[in-house]
Amino acid sequence: MLYPQSNACRQRADLSGFWDFRFDPADEGLGQGWGAGFDPAEIIAVPASWNDQFADWRDYVGVAWYQTTFDLPWGWRGQKIFVRFNAVSYLAEVWLNGERLGEHEGGYLPFAFDITDRVEEAGNMLVVRVDGNLAWDRVPPGNLAGLPGAAFPTVNYPDTSFDFFPYCGIQRPVLLYTEPHDAIADLTAVTEIDGASGVVRVQIARTPGDPLAARVALAGHGAELSTTVALEESAAEVTLTVPDAALWSPDTPNLYDLRVELLRDGAVVDCYTLAIGIRTIAVEGDRLLLNGEPVKLVGFGRHEDFPVVGKGLLPALIVKDYALMRWIGANSFRTSHYPYSEQMMDMADRLGFLVIDETPAVGLFFFEEGLEKRNRLCDQMIREMIDRDKNHPSVIMWSIANEPHTAHLEARQAYYRDLTVVEHPSRPEAVAAFKAQTELVRALDPTRPVTLVSQEGALEEAFAFVDVVCLNRYHGWYTQSGQIDLGLQYLDREIELIHELYPKPFLLSEFGTDTIPGHHAHPPEMFSEEYQAEFLAKQIHLTDEKPFVIGQHIWNMCDFKTSQAVHRMGAYNYKGVFTRDRRPKLAAHRVRALWRGEDGS
Repeated sequence: MLYPQSNACRQRADLSGFWDFRFDPADEGLGQGWGAGFDPAEIIAVPASWNDQFADWRDYVGVAWYQTTFDLPWGWRGQKIFVRFNAVSYLAEVWLNGERLGEHEGGYLPFAFDITDRVEEAGNMLVVRVDGNLAWDRVPPGNLAGLPGAAFPTVNYPDTSFDFFPYCGIQRPVLLYTEPHDAIADLTAVTEIDGASGVVRVQIARTPGDPLAARVALAGHGAELSTTVALEESAAEVTLTVPDAALWSPDTPNLYDLRVELLRDGAVVDCYTLAIGIRTIAVEGDRLLLNGEPVKLVGFGRHEDFPVVGKGLLPALIVKDYALMRWIGANSFRTSHYPYSEQMMDMADRLGFLVIDETPAVGLFFFEEGLEKRNRLCDQMIREMIDRDKNHPSVIMWSIANEPHTAHLEARQAYYRDLTVVEHPSRPEAVAAFKAQTELVRALDPTRPVTLVSQEGALEEAFAFVDVVCLNRYHGWYTQSGQIDLGLQYLDREIELIHELYPKPFLLSEFGTDTIPGHHAHPPEMFSEEYQAEFLAKQIHLTDEKPFVIGQHIWNMCDFKTSQAVHRMGAYNYKGVFTRDRRPKLAAHRVRALWRGEDGS
């Protein structure tokens, strides 16, 4: 799904702003025909989550309605016209001028509708019903206390299976855009390195129609390349060789402009420009190679989360977060636990950050109730994520899940006690699902490694299917609480055990401690800034000593909002090295010294 552009052949308009809004806790809007328009009760900002915009509705995760009106921009007739939603959480149903366009399930990936034959010149009414309910057959799952046949006590409010707040609403921009009738439907750019040259293979997909020609041009860093091919079918592939290529990396995030034009009798009928980076990413033994050289990942798990806007797109926050990551010396992050905005991904390309791109499949469980639907949704989200992000040089790895509940409870309890691996510890439904999903990822994109981020340690049988082993571990916090050095001993043993079973590149993908800003203790104790600083420093030193460990991602970059729970004071996760409003804790300065090689220890 190419992001809409404005150029000589295409136009784009942003519908962001203030929309009419109405909560629907009784879910009566469908029956009363609100799709044709409704009497608004509130005004709401789009994009932004609804939960923090209205004081009395913070914890509401039910149904609500949005509507706005728009006129068709001048000169748009004669082209195909679409409306695109960059992200709506969780389930969206859309009407235009009273006619239902369709629906989309899943809160973090884009979807679009062709409205060419349904849009009027003026006074168009766009209505969106958003269903944010937590349900055990959704991805991510929630409301597990209501799962038929299972006794899940409610420990969070709202009842999530994941540790971040379930913000709802239209969270990224809504766009109108045009395409020519003869259009570039999709582009895929795959890069290779051949000596000093870069090889760019461009796959072009077009809408069905009469034969055309395609002109492909690449420009930047002294290169000016162009070739034209016949496009008689719906797809074609073009290869360009770039001599003395300026490669993309964190140190030199060089980008080229790839421009594709469709030609009829020499006249341009469509065009699209894509920023690409020439680079390779591969796994060799227990090393991760970028452009043929070992690379170490230092950075964070993080969240799209900020006061008032919730998970809503906030461009200034993107700039701020990248500035903080550069200041601290990070070169990478994981999009925990869902794909981030396309604007965030574009900035990663431009600034040279390495990204593990993760689906929304966090907190999966594998009881039979809803399993078929959850697996189907996981496949859908994998396809949508790769379709959206496949051309970003910053994306170096696909993650298909975070902390799935794959091991049996008894096996997990025994393992955490003494790191003993029992025979057949995982649920066979989980093993089958992740085997199929890793195969799907490789079929869609054979150029990037695939991973799964687990908390099950050596019990995680799905590690057999992935290219990189990612472990979330909190020895010295949730286990061996208050005992940093004892936790280190457990972590050391566990990393070695996992690598013995699965001799692949290993990433410590989460580790950290909840830290109350301004709370200090000597000697260090849990929840103090000193405890966090010492904990992170010692675990970084430990992982740095192991050649097969390709890096560490601290959990978390910033404090973030969660559901209410007895272990979440103020409904916050305080594991950030920065506060939610982006102020550094003591640990931020300690980590900066370590990652920049300025630490004297």
